[in-house]
Amino acid sequence: MLRKVSAVVLGGVLVAATLAACGGQDRNGDGAAAGSGSGNDDGKIVMGFAQVGAESGWRTANTKSIQEAAAAAGIELKFSDAQQKQENQIKAIRSYISQKVDIIAFSPVVESGWDTVLKEAKDAGIPVILTDRAVDSKDTTLYKTFIGSDFVLEGKKAGEWVKQEFASAAAPVNMVELQGNTGAAPAIDRKEGFESVIGSDPKFKMLASQPGDFTRVKGKEVMEAFLRANPDIDLLYAHNDDMGLGAIEAIEAVGKKPGTDIKIVTVDAVKDGMQALADGKINFIVECSPLLGPQLMDLAKKVVAGETVPARVLTEETTFTQEQAKAALPERKY
Repeated sequence: MLRKVSAVVLGGVLVAATLAACGGQDRNGDGAAAGSGSGNDDGKIVMGFAQVGAESGWRTANTKSIQEAAAAAGIELKFSDAQQKQENQIKAIRSYISQKVDIIAFSPVVESGWDTVLKEAKDAGIPVILTDRAVDSKDTTLYKTFIGSDFVLEGKKAGEWVKQEFASAAAPVNMVELQGNTGAAPAIDRKEGFESVIGSDPKFKMLASQPGDFTRVKGKEVMEAFLRANPDIDLLYAHNDDMGLGAIEAIEAVGKKPGTDIKIVTVDAVKDGMQALADGKINFIVECSPLLGPQLMDLAKKVVAGETVPARVLTEETTFTQEQAKAALPERKY
């Protein structure tokens, strides 16, 4: 199978798809949305969506895309925020099963530990779509399809830029890495992809690699520790823009110039990251689009109708240099 901002929001909050942002939030005791419960008799599709959280600008844009696309598609959305806790997502999914929704979609916090709840959904006759992140289940009949990015390819793109950027540099090139959440598909795969390109070249030396949990605050904290332990860092590879932005604060605090004294490559291409790239504080960004909502709703309609869908639907993404970021920023949607 596919291997695969710091804001605190109330976990377990469920909202209707007609809300473009959190508001009018009603909760019941199990963390599920209070509301129609067991689907509708009016023919409208009811989707239960269990989101990872609101850990980054990317995730906020992803949530907005899903909510707005559901409203546009006429799909009733029951939404929950897991605050990056797997147990919260499992609780939400079980709530959706008890409410007899038509379809469940979720972006898994981590890769492992989903078989039991996915089998419960299958036994209840409720199809599941994985979004953004995959699971490592051996039984691929437990879900209908996966929609999202190729995280390994994203890591490879980052590594290829680094090799080109430092092609004429003398050895060693001292690197540090800010990983995403431990056990999360993008963290595992972006690291794997990067290492598959860089690892064979003895010129590149990874001094330290630690989780920054995809958040700006944690990215800053871990980068501060990196700088204390390793004063001579040439490159930072951050698994998302928010961690990179936090690291920039840490770099500037010790009197170094991000993008010059320490080269920075990140993944996502959210607006704040693109602005830092345009300003020369980040050197290269690999895009990972959060705007999955329209594709997700289209897939949901096909699955509910019993149509055959691809096992994997990939999003189309690119990369950005400083000049490309400057050109793209005026029309950037997230």
